[in-house]
Amino acid sequence: MSTETLESPTAEKTAGPAQTLKDGAAQISKDAGAKARTYVEDGKARAGVALDELAKLMTDAAGTVDEKVGAQYGQYARTAAEAVSGFSESLKSKNVDDLIADATGFVKKSPAIAIGTAAAIGFVLIRLVQSGLNADTDGKA
Repeated sequence: MSTETLESPTAEKTAGPAQTLKDGAAQISKDAGAKARTYVEDGKARAGVALDELAKLMTDAAGTVDEKVGAQYGQYARTAAEAVSGFSESLKSKNVDDLIADATGFVKKSPAIAIGTAAAIGFVLIRLVQSGLNADTDGKA
């Protein structure tokens, strides 16, 4: 008997489970990537709806600002609402890969602004969550 004949069955037995593990890991990675993409797409759609609602609230508030503070400040609110609405439309029209590329480019170009923006958005989100939790607590009492 040659050594090739003796080594071949052992190599096949070892390669079988190893290949199965590799294939399983690749499938898990692929599935995780698909789920992540689904979650990102869902988040993108929800963010678009939330931004549309924010733009509507800002537009509605502009009338009150006109009355209480002045038309100039009401126009600032309308301009901000239009900017938010434009951002929402841009967000909805881009695919996830484009959004990631845009965000990466922005952070590389202006890291200080990116950090400040992230902090501001985090603050707003925390306030929104807290107000929602407070409303739930008040409603149950």
